Amino acid sequence: MPVRAAVFAYHDVGVRCLGVLLAAGVEVPLVVTHRDDPGERIWFASVAELAARHGIETLTPEDPDTPELMARLRALAPDFLFSFYYRRMLSPELLAVAGRGAFNLHGSLLPRYRGRAPVNWAVLRGETETGATLHEMVAKPDAGRIVDQEPVPIGPEDLAVEVFRRVTEAAETVLRRSLPGLIAGTTAFRAQDLSKGSYFGGRKPEDGRIDWRRSAAEIHNLVRAVAPPFPGAFTEIGGASLMIHRTRREPGRTAPQAVSGPFREGDAWFAACGDGTVLRLLEVELKP
Repeated sequence: MPVRAAVFAYHDVGVRCLGVLLAAGVEVPLVVTHRDDPGERIWFASVAELAARHGIETLTPEDPDTPELMARLRALAPDFLFSFYYRRMLSPELLAVAGRGAFNLHGSLLPRYRGRAPVNWAVLRGETETGATLHEMVAKPDAGRIVDQEPVPIGPEDLAVEVFRRVTEAAETVLRRSLPGLIAGTTAFRAQDLSKGSYFGGRKPEDGRIDWRRSAAEIHNLVRAVAPPFPGAFTEIGGASLMIHRTRREPGRTAPQAVSGPFREGDAWFAACGDGTVLRLLEVELKP
């Protein structure tokens, strides 16, 4: 009898990891995903479309913690429950429906960067490495025992979207590598030491507002962390918003006296930062 899994999934990681399960012959009778938010830029692949192509029942509840969904899951009696970039917490009662365990794929090297938007936070804080972690799901977010991890590098000029693509590939690698052990019951779990980790909350478009009192390195990292397709870094100039999508540190350049923030030299944009150094603004967009 094939192994049966219920899948909660969204985004590129959801698509790639659902594909891993199907390719491995795992029976997936139910996918729970999100309706796309009309106010969000949808730049990633659709879990619902992949499920539809495979004839899988798909639900999009606003809240997964409902008696109706619980009853449906109990009727299916899945061996496993997987969460791949699903955006809502799942209750302990829901997790307990899976007879052989519930597992989440998280976009960081846990216990570091538990919580929301882990790739964006890692880039913002100037990390040189992140990755993907498959772990047991428990009541506390991203706190269960680790199944496996795969690191990816973060270069000094990398945008968050570029890092996210690497993390997506790492997530697929981790699941494909770990799935045989989970099915066979031979996985060697590793407990997390949360005291050595960190937790971060969600991010809002307003968080992209640039404070020019910050150092050039901090502003450069902010721009990389929120550059499109994320909402972007911005400042206000002449009554308009200047969106700044890519920067480069220029340690040999000095700003005009008493200038703080953006300034122009010919056709080129620069910015004076709080530590006295200058950024070149490589990609800007002026919005009225």
